[in-house]
Amino acid sequence: MSTTPEATGQAPVPEPRTPDTAAPAAGAVPAVDPRLLVREKGFKGYAEEFVRRLRSGEIGSLPVVVGLIVIGVVFQLLTGNFITSYNLDQITLYATGPGIMAVGIVFVLLLGEIDLAVGSVAGLAGSVWGVFATDLPDSVAILLGIFSGALLGAFHGVVFAKIGVPAFVVTLAGFLGWAGLQTWVMGERSTIPTPIGSFVGDLTKYYFSDVAAAYGLAVVVVAAFYLAQALDSGRRKAAGLPYRPQSEMLLRTGVLAVLVLVAAYGFNQEKGLPLSLVIFLAILLVTDFVLRRTTYGRQVFAVGGGIEAARRAGINVDWIRISVFTISGTLGAVGGLFLASATGGADRSLGGGNQLMMCIAAAVIGGTSLFGGRGKVWSALLGILVLQSIVQGLNQLNLQSNAIQYMITGAVLLIAVIIDSVSRRTQKSAGRA
Repeated sequence: MSTTPEATGQAPVPEPRTPDTAAPAAGAVPAVDPRLLVREKGFKGYAEEFVRRLRSGEIGSLPVVVGLIVIGVVFQLLTGNFITSYNLDQITLYATGPGIMAVGIVFVLLLGEIDLAVGSVAGLAGSVWGVFATDLPDSVAILLGIFSGALLGAFHGVVFAKIGVPAFVVTLAGFLGWAGLQTWVMGERSTIPTPIGSFVGDLTKYYFSDVAAAYGLAVVVVAAFYLAQALDSGRRKAAGLPYRPQSEMLLRTGVLAVLVLVAAYGFNQEKGLPLSLVIFLAILLVTDFVLRRTTYGRQVFAVGGGIEAARRAGINVDWIRISVFTISGTLGAVGGLFLASATGGADRSLGGGNQLMMCIAAAVIGGTSLFGGRGKVWSALLGILVLQSIVQGLNQLNLQSNAIQYMITGAVLLIAVIIDSVSRRTQKSAGRA
């Protein structure tokens, strides 16, 4: 005869509950996204979040922004006239070529790789354009120059992805080989002046002199920035995700508005809005959209974060690698045309000297990690502004020596890498890497 717990005087045993059927404890508070709590506190919440992110190693672009401010203040105190519209124009003039090349380097660094051939690719592309521009229509010569860079970049990618030769070795060989090919293409000519009426000549010499151009671009940039935030917040709100409140969007937009309107005022005090800056910004916007808003961009970050995990997710790793090096070669060629424009034509030394280090340093100093998987194309803009500001300041102090510039650039690059390494280590210890 069976007995029950009640018959034996024992307390009844409750039926076991699985986690799926367990009822929530009385008075339990549902989980809330921390970002919502931050925004509910207003500016105090943002200040606390900022401190927390710094302590956990998430410093973003803060070091380079602080660096730009320090550079401006130091050179202003030393020269008395560093923060002027003339220097703004000069920095922009000589920053666009290396800056565009640095955008391509950002793509490569996101994979955790390096492209040492970008300077030689730029020089060869400029030489190809210069040689063909004497006999063919200017547009055809420009396309041939850009195509040559894309072809060389694709070659680097294929050898790296398909054959398995390390990218460092492939691009180092390219650094040497394409420099030799550049000399061969130039033949007996040491320089090829920019043909009269060539669009390449206008790249760094054409200005929109009407004051409405600079102010108009500033207004468009600010309006587009606010609209992008509003659309993103609207989508996140509709999906029930944390979103930026109106006050935060207005604050961010106001800060940007002050910066771009001051820059527009400075340009209008000189020759006007440079065409080179318009093209540079267009390249930054397009590449930023590709990296942050497309499936391809997410795949680039995924490969940089972990190759095996990316393969298991169904990503064609070889294709991503080849395409990234092709982008680097293409933008290297475009940058080479800007270098040719700034120097008055193609020559055997185009893309040589410290151009390679300037490009890599600009990307790293701007905040792109050497270890892959972290960075933005805007890093190229911030980094090249730092480097070119240093060069311009040293020129004003009559310290144009390459030795001094190389030492300072090397020191700044080392500091950037140390900050990146410490940041990654801090994030790991905080469980955020």
